[in-house]
Amino acid sequence: MDLQRIILLGGLLFTVMLIWNAWQEDYVRPQQEQVATTERDQVDTPSLPTDGAPAGDVPTAEVPETSAADTPVSQTRTGLGAGERITVTTDVFRAEINAVGGDLRRIELLEYPVSVDQPDNPITLLNDRPGDLFVAQTGLLPAGTDGSPAPSHHARFEAEKSEYRLSEREDQLNVDLTWRENGIVVTKTYTFRRGDYLVDVGYTIENASGAPWNGHMYRQLQRTPPQDDGQFFIYTYTGGVIYSPEERYEKIDFDEMAEAPLNRTFQGGWAAMIQHYFLSAWVPPQDQKYTYYTKGIGNERILGMVGPQIQVAPGASETLTSGLYVGPKIQNRLEEIATGLELTVDYGILTFISKPLHWVLALFHSIFGNWGVAIILLTVLIKAVFYKLSEKSYTSMAHMRKVQPRLMAIKEKYGDDREKLNQAMMKLYKEEKINPLGGCLPILVQIPVFIALYWALLESVELRQAPFMLWIQDLSVADPYFVLPVLMGATMLIQHRLNPTPMDPIQARVMMLLPIVFTVFFAFFPAGLVLYWVVNNGLSILQQWYITRFVVKT
Repeated sequence: MDLQRIILLGGLLFTVMLIWNAWQEDYVRPQQEQVATTERDQVDTPSLPTDGAPAGDVPTAEVPETSAADTPVSQTRTGLGAGERITVTTDVFRAEINAVGGDLRRIELLEYPVSVDQPDNPITLLNDRPGDLFVAQTGLLPAGTDGSPAPSHHARFEAEKSEYRLSEREDQLNVDLTWRENGIVVTKTYTFRRGDYLVDVGYTIENASGAPWNGHMYRQLQRTPPQDDGQFFIYTYTGGVIYSPEERYEKIDFDEMAEAPLNRTFQGGWAAMIQHYFLSAWVPPQDQKYTYYTKGIGNERILGMVGPQIQVAPGASETLTSGLYVGPKIQNRLEEIATGLELTVDYGILTFISKPLHWVLALFHSIFGNWGVAIILLTVLIKAVFYKLSEKSYTSMAHMRKVQPRLMAIKEKYGDDREKLNQAMMKLYKEEKINPLGGCLPILVQIPVFIALYWALLESVELRQAPFMLWIQDLSVADPYFVLPVLMGATMLIQHRLNPTPMDPIQARVMMLLPIVFTVFFAFFPAGLVLYWVVNNGLSILQQWYITRFVVKT
């Protein structure tokens, strides 16, 4: 009995440890060694200097015909100040574009309020508030010895008007910004679509000069690491991510961006900065090579990519494009945009379990229209799948409860003689055909599923501000009246009463305290997670009561 209790307690603590490790993973993991740069095409692909980042926030394009000293690079940060703003309003965005650089300086997500209590106050994903910078930038870099004029994100653009709005009759809205110098006309175009968080960003380069134009397009995200790490007791990763066909999905935290600057070239891929429920990602055309880079400038971090060199002949024009996703982590849409982009919904090592669970959860929601009901039905389904395993566990516990008086008698008889006590207990188990581990192993098998469901519920943006019923109007935040945590503690206490009492009095007191400890712990968890545990415990009580009363009669 003691061994069974120890294993059960160990399994419970192991589950908590895995969750805690997942919270802390990105804070304590050792700094990765910088990966050697992939062999690149020296003619078509730019490289970045490996002896330190430039002083400014514009990347350096270096090709064999020139050197870093020959390439004009901004060494000062003149484009981050105030400038003329162009406002853009669609059905899902309220955005601001700076005339300096044509940067996206602010994006509000109109369909995602800050909280249920502030429905008219949308969350701001991109912004340029002092000390809280998060902007999406693009620009062109000159290449070659001719010093082709090229507008970086510090150049001043012109626009026909200062306000654009997607009308009810339109499905697409284009915002054109123009830059001119020495016969080179560059039109930077933002394309917004109805109901879509993917924005197309393009450069049309018209060469009316007498010489070929040579250059590169770069895309980058610049951000100040946020101070708020999320809800109390709830940690989700906030930082950079890149995806490559070779290395796949790779996190690059803010400290790593500055301490070990990235300089890697590969074909396709994408780069993003992610946070709980939302992300911003640059997705370039996948048929070209890009040099991905990071750098730190003061308190700010930059993650971006430089595209291959292009040449525009005199009298010709060329268009460069890229996709920018700024919005919620909606898995189906992310899968459509780019390979691997759905991995930003970070389920960790149990993704292969969490994704099917999320799919079933979404299926139930599509039928019943309530995420709380979907969680309850998913819990019932999981309980049904593991019914036989649970039945064996509860049957074993019921048998143990049945022989509890005889075990107590054995303990009184042999006292502190541990060897004879264990021999007598094992003999009793053999006579009664009881496996002392029978109540533990079925539960341990289910632990990965419980953890996977935890992450599926925690990472699902669909549950953000999703109402359930009565006082639960947001399943993604803690129960405001602590009703669900108290119910969960009560169900744990009932389960404790249904189980055999440990013979060790100290162990018995510890088991009695666990419902209180977990009630306090779960008081800070999102209501959707606590709802799952309440329903799961309730079903377990019913199953255990049935087995104890009708299967193994005591």
